Amino acid sequence: MKKIIGILGMIGLVFFAQAADEEIVKSTINNVTVYSQGAQVFRKANYSIKSGITKIIIDGVCKSIDAKSLQVKATGNVVILDTKYTMFYPKPEEVKMEGLPLKIRQDIARLEDSLQNMNYDLQILNDEIAVLNATKTILSNNGAIKGQGKVNDSIGLLKEAIEYYTLKMNEINSKLSVLNKKRNDKNKLLGKMNDRLSELMNFQNKNQLNPKNTGPIPQIIITVQAAAATIGKIDLSYLVSGAGWIPLYDLRSEISSGQVNLNYKANVFQTTGTDWNDVRLTISTNNPYQNKTLPTLHPWYVDYYAYRSNLYQAAPVTTNNMNTGIMYNQAEKKGYESEKERIKDEVDAFTSNDFVTVVDHLISAEFVIDLPYTISSNGEQHMVLIKNVDLKANYKYYTVPKMDRSAYLVAQISKLDELQLVPAKANIFFDGSYIGETYLDPSSLSDTMNLSLGKDPNIIVKRTLLKQECKEKMVGNTIEKTYAYLIEVKNLKSTTIELMIQDQMPITQNADITIEMISNDKADYNEITGLLEWDTKLKSKDSKLIKLVYSAKYNKDKQVAL
Repeated sequence: MKKIIGILGMIGLVFFAQAADEEIVKSTINNVTVYSQGAQVFRKANYSIKSGITKIIIDGVCKSIDAKSLQVKATGNVVILDTKYTMFYPKPEEVKMEGLPLKIRQDIARLEDSLQNMNYDLQILNDEIAVLNATKTILSNNGAIKGQGKVNDSIGLLKEAIEYYTLKMNEINSKLSVLNKKRNDKNKLLGKMNDRLSELMNFQNKNQLNPKNTGPIPQIIITVQAAAATIGKIDLSYLVSGAGWIPLYDLRSEISSGQVNLNYKANVFQTTGTDWNDVRLTISTNNPYQNKTLPTLHPWYVDYYAYRSNLYQAAPVTTNNMNTGIMYNQAEKKGYESEKERIKDEVDAFTSNDFVTVVDHLISAEFVIDLPYTISSNGEQHMVLIKNVDLKANYKYYTVPKMDRSAYLVAQISKLDELQLVPAKANIFFDGSYIGETYLDPSSLSDTMNLSLGKDPNIIVKRTLLKQECKEKMVGNTIEKTYAYLIEVKNLKSTTIELMIQDQMPITQNADITIEMISNDKADYNEITGLLEWDTKLKSKDSKLIKLVYSAKYNKDKQVAL
């Protein structure tokens, strides 16, 4: 019994599926979430269906849809039975000749009749010309004209033959001239008529097919079942390739304000085949195409090599990049106790930054932009402002006289753990002037970012080798060398500055080499890296002297790079 009921149910479903109505509805794009690669498109549509099973067809969607990402929601008293993405291939719809304008049809008919008559006329002319040309050939080949036969014996007969030949040839040539002119004129007219007919036929051919139905049409088909006539709304979304955004930062610094202004921008582009007209954008740092699977460790088996070809391996190199990041946070909006107080204050124009909301996720960040944007499907980049915030900064000068006898102004920005940045280029502006370009890499950020703003010519830096204090002596098999340097800095600015002076001591991992510090003028010394730092404040026109002395001991029979 259960099997019979099941079979009847299947037959019923097949019957409903075959008898399902089709309803084509229009949809519009209202929101797009743009990822670093790809985009999530959100569409909405209204429907009105009868009772029973209906296939709601939504066309005009993108061709590059990831079918696995399709999501559909609906309101109304319906049950969603199935959703799918498919390509519909329509048959070209022919347009009958009667569908063309009357004048075009009349012109084509007249031209075709005229061309037929013209071909008859040309054929008659060609026949007459052929006859005359044959007559000329006969006359020219006649024996009397060539001086052959008995005509040579009679001067009278020869004279008559020449007069006859001259008369007939002039008559034939005159007729041929008239006929050839007529034929040329008719051929020219025939060419014009053929050109005009080609234009009319091209117009006809272009209107033979409906261009909207020549190619495949991407469709989303939603099969629903309703117990009664129902109206409702459909919300659907899908992932498409051929879209993305490129981050870019503008960093504007003013030492008088003690702040760094961050402009966080996104260059949005798309080539999905469908324009995004007046849509709300959400910029996401997520990439849905990245691998999301946790890697698995397998047993690591170790054994001896059969032989060793390399005796030495290079030690890993680490770098420390000061210009590595910048932070943003949501700017606080001004509050006013009264409308009068608001009018008294000088208020700047709104920017798109005022319409951005930051949504933090566990693995990404989204920036919801409450402004309409139009992004055409042509690959062109459109700048979208994500954030504009002012960050507190501590300005400090740095100098590394061993490498560069200049002092660099650096803006130090802290609390970088609050950032939601992605790696990108950054344009640097200082006091209204463009300084250059840097690269912000959040993966290498510490809790403080040092943003270099360029050299200051009003700070003089010198590093001199004190030759009179440099010594070398030999004790047994050991050479001992002493090195002495004098570092001098002078502040020619009109204000007090904070200056960090950096130098270094040589370090070694060879037990046969000994490096010893003799004097460093109270430097902050890192024995692991050999870094020496002197943090000092210099008043206007003040100077500072620093003396660095160290020694190195090593085997006299070996070379050491110092």
